[in-house]
Amino acid sequence: MADREPGYGVTARLLHWSVAVIVLLMIPAGLIMVRDGLPRALQDGLFLFHKNAGVIVMLIVAFRVLWRATHPAPPLPPQIPSWQRRVAALSHLGLYVLLVVMPVTGYVRVRAGGFPIEGLDAMGIGSIIPRSKPLAETASDIHQVAAFLLIGLLALHVGAALRHALIRRDGVWSRMWPIARRH
Repeated sequence: MADREPGYGVTARLLHWSVAVIVLLMIPAGLIMVRDGLPRALQDGLFLFHKNAGVIVMLIVAFRVLWRATHPAPPLPPQIPSWQRRVAALSHLGLYVLLVVMPVTGYVRVRAGGFPIEGLDAMGIGSIIPRSKPLAETASDIHQVAAFLLIGLLALHVGAALRHALIRRDGVWSRMWPIARRH
């Protein structure tokens, strides 16, 4: 077998794909749940999913940030131009920032608005945010802007990944996929 570029370990891959799947489900739920005229049961179900999935994302991302701090990313293949390395580094930093900002602002918006987060409430974890309409509105505004920034960065990320996988075939895709690392 030919030598392969070093890839991410199994833990990093599982964290990446767990967040990816949850976020890719949360985006349409979040966009649909705020539309006018939805049947109440559907809207409630989407809000329930979105809020509780956000808590899960927050926990996974917190662990992922700690993991990344102690387990650096493998080097990119040497043929990747320096400008692409910079864009990759900046876009990954942006994704990490937004994956922290989104659940935090969602949590603040929900709790400051006086709404439940059913999963946390069921575990007896109450709000650490006081009820405040201005705080809820500010968090909601930040959450909305960050959502569209995240969608844009994810489109760039997925597009670049597919380009590396299907067109360039330069080893970048295989660093994170498949989930099970081949030896």
